[in-house]
Amino acid sequence: MKSEEVARYLQDNPQFFEEHADMMSRLVIPHPHGGRTISITERQMLSLRDKNKQLEGKMGELLEYGEENDTIGEKMHRLGVAMIAAATFQSVLHTLNFHLRDDFSIPHVAVRLWVHPEGLDEMPEFAAVSEELQTFAETLGQPYCGSTSGFETSSWFGDASLHVRSQALIAMRNGGGTVGMIALGSEEPQRFYAGMGTLYLERLGEMASAALARVIP
Repeated sequence: MKSEEVARYLQDNPQFFEEHADMMSRLVIPHPHGGRTISITERQMLSLRDKNKQLEGKMGELLEYGEENDTIGEKMHRLGVAMIAAATFQSVLHTLNFHLRDDFSIPHVAVRLWVHPEGLDEMPEFAAVSEELQTFAETLGQPYCGSTSGFETSSWFGDASLHVRSQALIAMRNGGGTVGMIALGSEEPQRFYAGMGTLYLERLGEMASAALARVIP
């Protein structure tokens, strides 16, 4: 008989070991980590230990993810409180830049707004943006994360543009319409990558949109 047939037979006939209970004490199998043989009971114990180690590893990963999310949540809370306290357009931008760089270690931050209010239109945040990019922002269901290649946003980071390898693009909306975009840049190719979670980036966009809408004349 082939080993697969033996295994199938034992699965289909669980009463076999009841009818041959004495075999349990006489059967020996190879040790999984050595050359000696052990009883089935010992083998079961080793198997349970291995499964326990795997569960401990998964539990450790879950705890690590939970702690990481708690840390990010605290940072988002600090950013939100600071942006509520900011009373002017310049102070909102300063707060956004400061927290993203200092708290989140995002080295490059750029903001572009489609609306050009009087007295502020000379600022880089109101520089011209192509209709193509505005349309792209309008269609974003969630933030874009990935390469800067082919995007005019790569030029938004000034002198650092040549070194930025990954970016996150977050549409800002006010009353349902898209009014601008936040670009986050990094020299690390995998800092922002396709398929990464974007929940906190979406919340960032919502907070920035609300804060800027409050202070723009």
